[in-house]
Amino acid sequence: MRWQGQELGVADVAALPGMERLNGFVRSVSTPEFAGVTFHEVMAKSALNHVPGSSAMPFDWTVNPYRGCSHACAYCFARGTHEYLDLDAGHDFDSQVVVKLNVAEVLRHELARGSWGREPVALGTNTDPYQRAEGRYRLMPEIIDALAASRTPFSILTKGTLLRRDLPLLMDAATRVPVSLAMSIAVFDDALQHSVEPGTPTATARLQTVRAATDAGFSVTVFLMPVLPHLTDSIPMLDDALTRIKAAGAVRVVFGALHLRPGAKAWFMQWLEREHPELVSSYRGLYPGVSAYAPKGYRTWLGKRVRPLLRAHGLDGRLEDDQPRRGVTGPVIATSRVRVDAASDRLF
Repeated sequence: MRWQGQELGVADVAALPGMERLNGFVRSVSTPEFAGVTFHEVMAKSALNHVPGSSAMPFDWTVNPYRGCSHACAYCFARGTHEYLDLDAGHDFDSQVVVKLNVAEVLRHELARGSWGREPVALGTNTDPYQRAEGRYRLMPEIIDALAASRTPFSILTKGTLLRRDLPLLMDAATRVPVSLAMSIAVFDDALQHSVEPGTPTATARLQTVRAATDAGFSVTVFLMPVLPHLTDSIPMLDDALTRIKAAGAVRVVFGALHLRPGAKAWFMQWLEREHPELVSSYRGLYPGVSAYAPKGYRTWLGKRVRPLLRAHGLDGRLEDDQPRRGVTGPVIATSRVRVDAASDRLF
């Protein structure tokens, strides 16, 4: 396979704005295997990202091996982060993916510090660590090994079926540290899924991955979110989703309404105007001005709609608004059932 790209130290007059200035930049590459996607390979200066104390996130540390995501979900909350690179939050986010080639090496160094307290680390909180690029770069096996070797608990949230490749590694890691796995599945209608998140595996493929992880001994959580108002929030659609989630072996569901944060909002509304123009006025009413969240009334209504269905299907679950306290990872992403042997983001 022939790779074309910019080599370290060689100026590229055709580089996208911002890319030619990146510290640690190695090269930009493209290949027919990933048509329409360019990978910008960099050498990262740090791997562990500390989440600010003011954040609502229930974890303190993350690792993000990639920036940008070929899943191309129109609603992705992380789209705005691409603007830090002078790239746009729309097409560039889907097609210009930053790859941290040395992320595992840097992570091992950071985890070896005497000051590291072995606090839980979350993966998949910004862009997906098992997006298609992972099939080429294989960064996750070394990341998993680094975390397990340092006795650091970790969680993975993904839409990617590439998770199945690493199940043996995750099973081994779970004998040393708590490992938590969750699959994000927002849309169970194939046509709508292909339209709003065209780069993702189908819901069926993701449910098969849930089953594989369950059979491997993990208690898997499914993130049924974002629920899209007027598109995926009917009782028949929610009931079908929960029926399939239960059949796949998941034990817990986290659900929540669509967020439309800066960067994602404009891109999603363009999609809505193109695919469902009849809903544009309704969405403008639900997400007026710069508002990123559905109204409290809608979120309460959604909770009242979903909770009886969860009980009917024998699933544990919670509304996203019912956030656990900081540092408690169990309710966020279910830990593995694999027995633990007691003996044994700066970007660049």
